[in-house]
Amino acid sequence: MLIILHGTRIGGLSVLEEIPEKASITMSGSTKILEPAFQGAGQRIGTEIWRIENFQPVPLPKTNYGKFYSGDSYIILQTTSGKGGSYQYDIHFWIGKDTSQDEAGAAAIKTVEFDAALGGRAVQHRELQGHESDKFLSYFKPCIIPLEGGVASGFKTPEKEKFENRLYVCKGKRVVRMKQVLFSRSSLNHDDVFILDTENKIYQFNGANSNIQERAKSLEVIQYLKDKYHEGKCEVAIIDDGKLVAESDSGEFWVLFGGFAPIGKKPAGEDDAVLEITPPKIYSINDGQLKLEEGTLSKAMLENNKCYLLDSGAEIHVWVGRVTQLEERKAAYKAAEELINSENRSKATRIIQIIQGYETHSFKSNFDSWPMGGTGISGGEEGRGKVAALLKQQGVDVKGSAKNAPVSEEVPPLLEAGGKVEVWRINGSAKTRVPKEEIGKFYGGDCYIVLFTYHSGDKKEEYFLACWIGKESIQDDQMMAARLANTMWTSMKGRPVQGRIFQGKEPPQFIALFQPMVVLKGGLSTGYKKSIAEKNMNDETYGSDNIALICVSGTSVHNNKAVQVDAVTASLNSHDCFLLQSGNSLFIWQGNSSTFEQHQWATKIAEFLKPGVSLKHVKEGTESSAFWYALGGKQSFSSKRAVPDIVRDPHLYTFSFKQGKIEVTEVFNFSQDDLLTEDMLILCTYAEVFVWIGYSVESKEKQKAFDIGQKYIDLAVCLDGLSPDVPLYKVTEGNEPCFFTAYFSWDSTKAVAHGNSFDKKLALLFGTGFQALESNEKPNSTNQSGPTQRASALAALSSAFNPSSKSAATGPKPIRSSKGGSQRAAAVAALSSVLTAEQKKAQSEGSTHRHSRTSSPDSTAFESFKIETATSETEDPVEVAAVKVENEVDGFESESNGTVAEVNQDSFAEDKNGEKTFSYERLKAKSSNPVTGIDYKRREAYLSDVEFQTVLGMTKDAFYLQPKWKQDMQKRKVDLF
Repeated sequence: MLIILHGTRIGGLSVLEEIPEKASITMSGSTKILEPAFQGAGQRIGTEIWRIENFQPVPLPKTNYGKFYSGDSYIILQTTSGKGGSYQYDIHFWIGKDTSQDEAGAAAIKTVEFDAALGGRAVQHRELQGHESDKFLSYFKPCIIPLEGGVASGFKTPEKEKFENRLYVCKGKRVVRMKQVLFSRSSLNHDDVFILDTENKIYQFNGANSNIQERAKSLEVIQYLKDKYHEGKCEVAIIDDGKLVAESDSGEFWVLFGGFAPIGKKPAGEDDAVLEITPPKIYSINDGQLKLEEGTLSKAMLENNKCYLLDSGAEIHVWVGRVTQLEERKAAYKAAEELINSENRSKATRIIQIIQGYETHSFKSNFDSWPMGGTGISGGEEGRGKVAALLKQQGVDVKGSAKNAPVSEEVPPLLEAGGKVEVWRINGSAKTRVPKEEIGKFYGGDCYIVLFTYHSGDKKEEYFLACWIGKESIQDDQMMAARLANTMWTSMKGRPVQGRIFQGKEPPQFIALFQPMVVLKGGLSTGYKKSIAEKNMNDETYGSDNIALICVSGTSVHNNKAVQVDAVTASLNSHDCFLLQSGNSLFIWQGNSSTFEQHQWATKIAEFLKPGVSLKHVKEGTESSAFWYALGGKQSFSSKRAVPDIVRDPHLYTFSFKQGKIEVTEVFNFSQDDLLTEDMLILCTYAEVFVWIGYSVESKEKQKAFDIGQKYIDLAVCLDGLSPDVPLYKVTEGNEPCFFTAYFSWDSTKAVAHGNSFDKKLALLFGTGFQALESNEKPNSTNQSGPTQRASALAALSSAFNPSSKSAATGPKPIRSSKGGSQRAAAVAALSSVLTAEQKKAQSEGSTHRHSRTSSPDSTAFESFKIETATSETEDPVEVAAVKVENEVDGFESESNGTVAEVNQDSFAEDKNGEKTFSYERLKAKSSNPVTGIDYKRREAYLSDVEFQTVLGMTKDAFYLQPKWKQDMQKRKVDLF
């Protein structure tokens, strides 16, 4: 069914949805019919894409999702679930770098019109090729494929299917910005990760200073390319800058570039520019003109009949009021583009357009606070709410259940049953164990520590450790509970999931530990009793002869908590059962809308609190005078069911601190792969907040997890309406509980192996064979200096001459040239050309540095090369040419900024064993003048004994006696990792 408003056909809304408020109808009041290509869009969760062809949107086949041609423009709709079952929309228009201005303009206009058809509630994003937002890229994990050309609209013919070698640079820890660069050695550098995609093999080149996490993410890209373009059959090789992981792989790689030669430093470019975040400024927009608004940013300054522009430097938000016209919105977006152009801003500056009531976190974070209001409720929610209300009047809930029928509830993930529960109550500076028969009773004036020990399947023993904070507890007890729980967590080596839980916000997995759980008034700790005495108040602890009323509402294992409430008639509710103690009498009051399961549960709780007590069952409407007398007399009470919390989609965030204030960045469309072992992240489900701690995070940082989580909660309370009492957990890698992993498509095998992100991903995707060569290397091996650049060059020749010498550890077959020996000839010619040219250059500069063959590691490598060629069955003239090349350019070695001979002689020393050592400044991972030709995973091994002691605070022998993880932690602290 279609809804037609003011002559506009709305194709993306369901029958229960309507445009929110009269204002939205005004907004979409154009008489233009919705584009046929958009009909029915936005009716399902997921991604939909249209390409602009002849200035009109044309649906893109799903087989082409992820391919974007530089000569085209696209419109992308991402539909997600919103509050109350409605849909949320993000519309992106992607502009290729070679797209015509008219076509780009058409994409922008169609986006605004499309948003109007969806009810004006979509967030609109401009995406420029090469500067895409993380949110956009997250739809196409692990990457989008940038392609040259475009549709047959007069620009370029689309890409031919003939396979061509391509070189890409890959950037990004969680979403990859993949850019094709010139297939040339000059494109490589020491700081980035590159992927070379050839017809038979895919190579990953890791720059010496590249990011570990970017290396790991690039492996996912390789797997994607392998599956998509090679039918999963091609081979994969990892090439480490300055290190020969496998000689034949390295040789093949360099031969493809015409032979080995040193690579240069990375040139500065706009792609690497970090956009500066400036203090936000807000402009009102009138007839396309900007007017700066003075004063502190507040929600109240945004009028619903105007458009505003919020400029924070890196991002420009266009905010449009609900009663603005469609043409005003188009003009507001144009004003944002003109601001970027007039100030010559970076192309990476983002433009995001949002409608009043659907503000994003990044927009609201620019304001000191964002008062919660009702403007964010969508038409869809309102429509569904009205229908639900009509059904309820007829005695049927939204799911069609009749009155008094037991509600079929979805059971959330719970911890394994059958474990051991231990509870301690905080009393002063110590904790007092709660007797087994009392476990399940909690007093609002006290704080408790709960430890649950259990087994999950075949896994090791697991732990759930939590502090329960009573509403009336004193601050000293709260602080002591946190301190003692943290001590327990540390003593158990960080394995438990540690939580902080406030009274009234107990999560299902906590309640399920106790059968039953009862929360009573009063307190037993000496601190609470003292505070009560000081206030001249009587202790209302349950169990005295005072009147007490307990509400029993839940019936399932995860919600069957009973709570003591004020003993007055107004506390009753027809949907619940209540226990009323008056002197020696104990009543069970059954509300008319309560269920049989609640009646049974109330009886069980009465037996738990007063074993063997005689019960008096009372149905609503049949109460005795003694019952009403205990509650202070008969009065009116509620018959409404408690409204459950709205279920909201979870969000994953990275975070940083600026001037003590936490700043969060969302990880969109997150998955388990986004939990990188070197990081800490925040998962917010709105019902709970988790701080996830990677295995490789330093111990002192792990201790800050709760402080970080609390800072996030403080921020989200202001901006997102999060409850300040939301449960908070810290979870360490490898110890994730089921109620955390439920928010991921969890693969337990990914959580087993330890190591950095790259090593873990390498093992998961391609097996352990790739790591075998590296793991066999010992810290004090005789080859401590590692292969040099010259050895790499000669290895290229060796690979070309002896393809069968491939290491058995990795398995892949070498690339075979269809032209037979021409590949070897090309390798020799390339090496000869490079070495001869560099020799002449060095001689002209007066270079006199030489090394004897007997002491040079490179000459040793070449001698082995000559032995290999000499022992071949037939003497190849090309091989003889290689020997001749070596003799002619004897002793010559070059580097990008000078000769290796100069480096070896002037910048290194030798220790007592005759091994080369380099200065700490050159060995650092972020060195401005890095050493090449060493094993970058053992940078510390090249320090002199004296400098090693100074930098790492111990001798080499003591250092290598430590476990590997501890070595890595210490190396990371001093930038040697």
